[in-house]
Amino acid sequence: MENNIFELSTGQLKKIAETLQTKISEGLQENGKEIRCLPTYIIPKTNMPKEKVLVLDLGGTNFRATVVDFTGETPIVHEGVKKNLEYVMKAPAGKSKEELYAEMANLISSLNLEGVKSIGYCFSYPCESTLEGDAELLHWTKGVTLKGMEKELVGESLMKYLNEHIKSANFTGIKVINDTVASLFAGLTDKTSQAHIGLIVGTGTNMAPFFPTDKIPKLNSNYKQKGLIPVNLESGNFYPPFLTVIDDKIDKYSDTPGKQRFEKAISGMYLGRLLEFIFSCEEFEANFDAEKLTRIMSYPDMYKEKYVQAAFWVYERAAKLVAASLAGLILQLIASYETAITDVRLTAEGSLFWSEDQKGQKNVKFKSYKDLVLDQLNLLLKESGHGDITIHVEKSANANLIGSAIAALS
Repeated sequence: MENNIFELSTGQLKKIAETLQTKISEGLQENGKEIRCLPTYIIPKTNMPKEKVLVLDLGGTNFRATVVDFTGETPIVHEGVKKNLEYVMKAPAGKSKEELYAEMANLISSLNLEGVKSIGYCFSYPCESTLEGDAELLHWTKGVTLKGMEKELVGESLMKYLNEHIKSANFTGIKVINDTVASLFAGLTDKTSQAHIGLIVGTGTNMAPFFPTDKIPKLNSNYKQKGLIPVNLESGNFYPPFLTVIDDKIDKYSDTPGKQRFEKAISGMYLGRLLEFIFSCEEFEANFDAEKLTRIMSYPDMYKEKYVQAAFWVYERAAKLVAASLAGLILQLIASYETAITDVRLTAEGSLFWSEDQKGQKNVKFKSYKDLVLDQLNLLLKESGHGDITIHVEKSANANLIGSAIAALS
């Protein structure tokens, strides 16, 4: 391929940002829109109770469990347990939720649960939150084949299973949030920014900000609090303009045709597939993902020049699309907040967002993903008349764990 079909002009990226802004506005008004804008009915407390929390984190297929201790001056994240559960979650025949719970309970039982009553559960799949802090799974993404959980409360059934199957367990409450909201909460230690955003760019992608309750007409009528509320956008389902025929092929042969178009253009799970479709007659190693794609750019002397060039095109476009999505969200925040926004705190998680070239390798010319995103975001904000906004990017250690613990005690 001689021409870069993935190249996007500043004008096109500005159009993508404006399109997303419109779709976020629609999602805040009504349910069932392309950008779901799912409110999370958990407002983080400024002063945490002096308690210990069991925190669970189920990402793509990796599961982590640990105890976060708030009894001291600063939260302590204890060493936990983790395991890849792909063989359960993506089994061809489809496993049951009880089989998943059994794997989770086996790991959790090895932790010291003395004095632990509350559970914070970071569950990174599309869910609709309840007023009580639980969440109903809308549908699986990321190739998961598990049976028996969609349209059910995620937290309630898991807590019941753990109490019945772990001798030392005596849990009385569970709060469920997704990883973007967890990142959003983890970034709240900064008090100077007028707006906060949680961003995930890893296996999948998503964003979560706070919106004023009076700007969300679809809020549950029984929710009476005023002020800001966290909103899980589920922005991976955005269908941006200017996608390519390669993107259409990726979507056509995916497990979810017609859905998650933005995620399929930028996330770690799909970037390698884009390269595979470009060179459809070539051979690539199994499970060719974003990590392997960045390796091509980091070690260009080891690969064909055409692979290196195309890898950078795919990588660069993904970063610019993320920048456009952030610009669109910030434009909607500006339109929604009564006070002026001059400072935005971005708490970003995900291996792809923080990827960079292997230092010391000769002929490596590409910028880190983060720098590509920030450069383009600042340009788009300037083009939109908001060049005075300062963007702070933060990588919070254990963001999912700390954010979920905050949710559990809120």
